[in-house]
Amino acid sequence: FMEIYLVRHGAALEKEEDPERHLNNDGVNQCHLTGKAFKRLGIKLDLIVSSPKARARQTAEIIAEEVGYLREEIQVTKALEPTALPKDTISYLNDLADVERIMLAGHLPLLGHLASELLVNTPQISFYFEPGAVCYINTEQPHTFSGDFRWFLTPEHLRIIAQAKNT
Repeated sequence: FMEIYLVRHGAALEKEEDPERHLNNDGVNQCHLTGKAFKRLGIKLDLIVSSPKARARQTAEIIAEEVGYLREEIQVTKALEPTALPKDTISYLNDLADVERIMLAGHLPLLGHLASELLVNTPQISFYFEPGAVCYINTEQPHTFSGDFRWFLTPEHLRIIAQAKNT
């Protein structure tokens, strides 16, 4: 089985302000809260993978820091770029041995299409990920296209989880 956490990068600067589109302050804060929420939910990650783009790399690095995952172990792949094809991302996932829990930091439109492909083998279902949103899919094997949709959390949900008082 593979637990896949699809994470859209946090809010980023506009191209005019920063051609590389690094995270803005809200995006940085979102990512810290996402990492704290992951920790509170007991999510343990075997691997974190990011798109090469700055906003996705920063997202992966901040969440990694919050969950105690080593930055140096984050993998970067073009299979998570915005216009990558879901089949290429799924092929990348299938090549990973002994990885049960993986977080993918990426972009739209890829993440929406990838979620759909992992669940029903078609990009027809529209998943909209606002910046910082997370979708959790459990699948026997990524190439079987028969994943189980577990949950989808917006940045607001993640903030509530991260900031909840212990009871």
